[in-house]
Amino acid sequence: MTIDSRQVAAAMLQAVPFARTLGFEFVEVAPEAEGSVRAVVRLPDSPATHNHVGGPHAGAVFTLGETASGAVVMAAFGHLLDRATPLAVRAEIAYRKLALGPVLATARLGRPPAEVIAELDAGERPEFPVRVEIATDEGKPTSEMTVIWTLRPN
Repeated sequence: MTIDSRQVAAAMLQAVPFARTLGFEFVEVAPEAEGSVRAVVRLPDSPATHNHVGGPHAGAVFTLGETASGAVVMAAFGHLLDRATPLAVRAEIAYRKLALGPVLATARLGRPPAEVIAELDAGERPEFPVRVEIATDEGKPTSEMTVIWTLRPN
């Protein structure tokens, strides 16, 4: 599988204007083993996104993680947009430590894409997890998130 990182980033920023508002930077979108995908998205440090203790607001961190998960979904299943619409079904986040400065969200697809596509081909509405690790620029983990996505047949 080849992935054009710039194309995925452009598609995400066009489809999700809020990602532009928060100034997200798409660092990497790359293939992994078994056809899986990894995406890394960065939230720059900005007083406009800070909370009352000087770190990124929980809502900005959540949106960062959800956006990284969406980049994974776009990279893995974007070629199916003519017959299915990706939708986030639910999400869970655990804020573990205070983040200060820029933060990075690294998202990974939780199921092989071939399994998900086979369910879609069988007329089902597949659900699949995307796991997200959120950390400082120095690599200190601060939050964990799982977003459950579906592909709704058009």
